[in-house]
Amino acid sequence: MQTSFNCDTGTTIPTTPFQFRVDVLCLLVILIPLTFHHVRKDYHAFLALGPGGTPPTLTGYLRICVLRILALRNPFIPPSLPHTLLPQTGYLHRSRLAQRIGPRPTIAGIAPQRQITQRSDKLIYQALTTGIHHLVNGNRDTLCAGTSCFEKHSTGIFCRRSTIAQQQQRSRITCDGEVCHTHPIDGSLHLTLHPADVKVILERGWGQRHPLAWADWWCWVRFVPSGFVMVYAPRDADELETVLEIIRAAAWWVSGAELQGSGEMEEGYSVHYEYSSIFRASRWTGVIER
Repeated sequence: MQTSFNCDTGTTIPTTPFQFRVDVLCLLVILIPLTFHHVRKDYHAFLALGPGGTPPTLTGYLRICVLRILALRNPFIPPSLPHTLLPQTGYLHRSRLAQRIGPRPTIAGIAPQRQITQRSDKLIYQALTTGIHHLVNGNRDTLCAGTSCFEKHSTGIFCRRSTIAQQQQRSRITCDGEVCHTHPIDGSLHLTLHPADVKVILERGWGQRHPLAWADWWCWVRFVPSGFVMVYAPRDADELETVLEIIRAAAWWVSGAELQGSGEMEEGYSVHYEYSSIFRASRWTGVIER
């Protein structure tokens, strides 16, 4: 028999095993429904993120629950830059990447990882995919398009790696040479960058590291490259141009080769002209959706 002390009377009140079991039962009656409600809500939030690299099933959800244990605690700290890595400077130091205007959007999930607020409208996303196709068409010797190796449900850009990239495979390795892929549901992208370029992206507010983008010491359980980042969805033509420049940086890093024309698109292509053309066509047909 257990006992408890009554502070008011200074006497000891015996606690029987039966009373103890009743207390435990009452606690379980409260906790089990609350836990079930939380898990159910979390599971539906996982499904609401849309298709991605993880199957939208209970097994897939349980896998994500395990991966949360391994997730980065702060996705805004850049990865380390090993002194043996060549080159030591990234691609984006050549361009004066502007600071992204406004607060960062809300990001949720691991696999899939999606942008919840400040999403691209259909017009911007159409211009983004068109710009990506122009980039690929202008660099057919280096780039090609296909179904994303990471996501399985979206379009990705792949590269043919140069000798330099093959020699530094440990640092530059991606899934089947994937450079980037887009997310139709929100307009954001995932891509792999040089560590120095990741730092630029973080500092200027254009994206954040993927939760599983651990540094090299954790590579024995690596799921994505350490330079794997989410780039936020462009909101207008100016941001679209910046995002396409970041894609060029990813292609340069993963492939190890300079894109033709210093990373330019097909001859005669203009982001603003393409956006204006799509906008005019959408107004004419009355299908703009925001």
